[in-house]
Amino acid sequence: MATNRARTAGRHFLQIPGPSPIPDRVLRAMDMPIIDHRGPEFGQLARRVLDGVKTIFKTKKPVIIFPSSGTGAWEAALVNTLSPGDSVLMFETGQFGTLWKNMATKLGLNPIFIESDWRTGADPKAIEAKLREDKEHKIKAVAVLHNETSTGCVSHPAEIRKAIDAAGHPALLLVDTISSLASIDYQHDEWGVDVTVGGAQKGLMLPPGVSFNAVSDKAVAVSKNSKLPKSFWSWEDMLATNKNNYFPYTPATNILYGLAESIDMLHEEGLDNVFARHDRLAEATRRAVRAWGLEILCRNPHHYSSTITAILLPEGHNADRFREVALDHFDISYGMGLGKIAGKVFRIGHLGDTNDATIIGALAATEMSLGLAGIPHKKGGVQAAMDYLVSEAQKPARSAAE
Repeated sequence: MATNRARTAGRHFLQIPGPSPIPDRVLRAMDMPIIDHRGPEFGQLARRVLDGVKTIFKTKKPVIIFPSSGTGAWEAALVNTLSPGDSVLMFETGQFGTLWKNMATKLGLNPIFIESDWRTGADPKAIEAKLREDKEHKIKAVAVLHNETSTGCVSHPAEIRKAIDAAGHPALLLVDTISSLASIDYQHDEWGVDVTVGGAQKGLMLPPGVSFNAVSDKAVAVSKNSKLPKSFWSWEDMLATNKNNYFPYTPATNILYGLAESIDMLHEEGLDNVFARHDRLAEATRRAVRAWGLEILCRNPHHYSSTITAILLPEGHNADRFREVALDHFDISYGMGLGKIAGKVFRIGHLGDTNDATIIGALAATEMSLGLAGIPHKKGGVQAAMDYLVSEAQKPARSAAE
């Protein structure tokens, strides 16, 4: 589309926490003619992705693929497991934890919301205490975000499963991995998760438009008696048709080509190496932030995210204005502050198909932008990040074999 704006040379630095940049290999894989989604060629593609995506969730159970954003997969998780008036225990990790709670309310559920200051992940002890109070087992599910995109705080599903079990409570465990899947280690089966919600546009390096529900045997059994209305989101129809390598309605065929390529790429690198890379880039970012003398929104290192770092600006400085300066001068986009931290933070995404050199470029643009925007800070953040990455590069390399 023609504009009067001068062309900007080079690639745009997309440092939002998703959608993340799409690798050329994935773009090429999707550049295919449409095929018959009832024909044998599609059946082969469907089997490849339905089996392959299980390895990313680390599950032997079914993973249902919806043609939707992650919000659709949220709804599918709720409507397939719960009935009108059911209580669901949720934790206010940030904007997206709040939005999932709001959706539960709209669906006629009764969310019990554990409030927080948006600077931590979900607290297993608080969850256990609420479940112990629920003597009549009115709470039917616990729903948490593995990674809260708005704040850069992770929760630990394995700890939450232990809390549910310690309380002797039968509640299902529902976990959102939209901004952590394929970036931070996640183990659906090992951690005893009943429904895992995922999205394709972040760690899986795809365009928006495909989402997931990984489901346990217990969740599938419960779904047969759930009373919330569902048609498009029905697991029953999906599971029955997926067994024959097809979908009950038109799938996002070309994104599935990209998904197959993405899964191959992740395994070529090695999932442990993927997770280590994200850990490394996140720590480099945090070291830069500390060297600048700025504050990381997430207060507790146990909850630090490896995909997104939210940075508080000093009082009296507007983060949205800072983002405008950075975009205008250095063609870099950050995530904005959402909800009650709007205008107070900017968020650096370091997830998906990115590497050490890319993050150093992004941090250099950030340090320059801080100066141009008049944000009080110390110099040397980029150097601190480089020193850390050099020290990590000097360590023995891991094998990609898994």
